[in-house]
Amino acid sequence: MSWRPKRMKFGIFLAPFHRVGEHPTLALKRDMELIETLDELGYDEAWIGEHHSFARELISNPMIFIAAAAERTKHIKLGTGVVSLPYHNPLMVADDLLQLDHMTRGRVMLGVGPGALTSDAVQMGIPPETQRQRMAESLDAIVQLARSDEPVTMETEWFSLTEARLQMAWYSDPHPEIAVAVILTPAGPQLAGKHGASLLSLGGADSDGMRSVWEWYAESAAEHGHEVSRKNWRLVTAIHIAESRAQAIEEVRAGYLLRTYVGDVRDHGREGGIVLHQAATIEEAIDKNQVIVGSPDDAIEQIEALHERSGGLGGVLGMHHEWCSTEATKRSYELLMRYVAPRYQGQLERLVASRDFVEDRQLDIFGAGSKAMAKAFADSGKEIPEGLRPNVEGGESANGVGEPAEPIAQPAGD
Repeated sequence: MSWRPKRMKFGIFLAPFHRVGEHPTLALKRDMELIETLDELGYDEAWIGEHHSFARELISNPMIFIAAAAERTKHIKLGTGVVSLPYHNPLMVADDLLQLDHMTRGRVMLGVGPGALTSDAVQMGIPPETQRQRMAESLDAIVQLARSDEPVTMETEWFSLTEARLQMAWYSDPHPEIAVAVILTPAGPQLAGKHGASLLSLGGADSDGMRSVWEWYAESAAEHGHEVSRKNWRLVTAIHIAESRAQAIEEVRAGYLLRTYVGDVRDHGREGGIVLHQAATIEEAIDKNQVIVGSPDDAIEQIEALHERSGGLGGVLGMHHEWCSTEATKRSYELLMRYVAPRYQGQLERLVASRDFVEDRQLDIFGAGSKAMAKAFADSGKEIPEGLRPNVEGGESANGVGEPAEPIAQPAGD
């Protein structure tokens, strides 16, 4: 049996993906409206990406987006998903995070990565082969700035810090959550473990190698003296839910084929960009555990399988896509929060127990109610109205449940 959190987190990973051809202003507006909807539905968090090229992922600065979203929401936590560390001086990243920590009253999180689009790095003159090393150097600096009052001095081939320190204290205690984006190689989990950071798994939902990710992470954390918990391990995977499995599949069938990763394709079918291990059909993707698509019950079954393959996760983030209409997408998020999330957030057990207690004692409970009504009329000296007489005098409630056979059983401890 795999480990399970007491309360599992549900959220989204908003790259975002948009089809080339629509007005970018409206696309960004729709992204913001989605975050507002998720906040109203009770989602735990949303992670917003950073991209600078390729025309599908339009948010260049997730912290600007988060600042605006924070003013339009009340509860949802907002994370960078992710800041590409090789593109920025680490002091600027830490200081921007610090300001957002205060402006959001502690609702901001920092997700970091090396930069997913090579085209971004090329435009900035950054050799792609240096990105992971630069990310590690930057995160070293950010963690020191976040966790220590001592000034930080560092010299690398691409940034310098001279007695750098943050000028304000954090709003959060001890500081906002820091998470490292990882795939299925040791580098990311080891870096996260080195700093005791959280894990954002962007790949591997279909792989038994997920357990290795945790092992690499836990070993590195222990080596550097950090205690880590599975509750801070999130898996990112595409999700779409409808009232039935057949409906969910039909809603996303065409969009899955055309916009798996890049948001669209060029020239009526010729591939225009990156496709990550794409199955030939949505049915194949479901069978290979590459997506969660189906009814709420199907989603529960697939999340159970994720727990078993991984050994236990703290959260599931839907990789936000536009495979179908905006209305169907929002309905999917609603169904997940109404019927899937309660199973993993401790919201069903007491409801089920209360229902079962009453249903198992219907004769006692409702029959006793009829006796109480008859006694109330007798005590008042008033006659029972004709319309109520058969139910009250006959020991039946208004719904026809008969006379109790024995005294009402009380719950243990009452």
